[in-house]
Amino acid sequence: MLTRKQHELLMFIHERMKESGIPPSFDEMKEALDLKSKSGIHRLITALEERGFIRRLPNRARALEVIKLPDSMNPSLGGRKARFEPSVIEGNLGKSPARSIPKGPESGASVTIPVMGRIAAGTPIEAIQTHSHSITVPPEMLGSGEHFALEVRGDSMIDAGIFDGDTVLIRKQDSAGSGEIVVALVDDEEATLKRLRKKGNAVALEAANPAYETRIFGPDRVKVQGRLVGLMRRY
Repeated sequence: MLTRKQHELLMFIHERMKESGIPPSFDEMKEALDLKSKSGIHRLITALEERGFIRRLPNRARALEVIKLPDSMNPSLGGRKARFEPSVIEGNLGKSPARSIPKGPESGASVTIPVMGRIAAGTPIEAIQTHSHSITVPPEMLGSGEHFALEVRGDSMIDAGIFDGDTVLIRKQDSAGSGEIVVALVDDEEATLKRLRKKGNAVALEAANPAYETRIFGPDRVKVQGRLVGLMRRY
């Protein structure tokens, strides 16, 4: 049996994982549950972990897995671990994946999308380059819309499961919700991969690495060029 606050926190984490694939920060949890200190969140997370509802992943900040939900909602997650979403293909950029992604009834041949150079997950770099080459991607990873790929350079998004050398898959769009990971163009000259936060008229680009500061801009200085939907990793 969970207390009301334990249940609220578990569902908040679960819903955030479904929306963005990334667990919320302690500050977000504190605000969502209207608590005055992070120590209360620590106690709730420990209680949920002890009861087998969540698991903290070692050696990664903010990394949580939802193992099961209350019986009144869903007895379990069917043995399937909650994990970082969007999906990751491990292997030689999808050519020899370490794990296969089963095709659904609507699945077809692989989709070819352009790689548009590099994107900074660290100090912003120059704007997105022109089409350098193409890669093939299973259609299950993309969904509808127009997509492109970028090679990641830097470590500012490591706590979101995005590492230096990864190739991110981006759905082309000019807007995104607060909390989503986006390709942002700052002052029409620097491109970066960050989590978008909106508060009033301000736009914040938030890293997923405590070594990097959140950068705050006026709304006219930041243009969203796409939203992260997946990534591919070479070993």
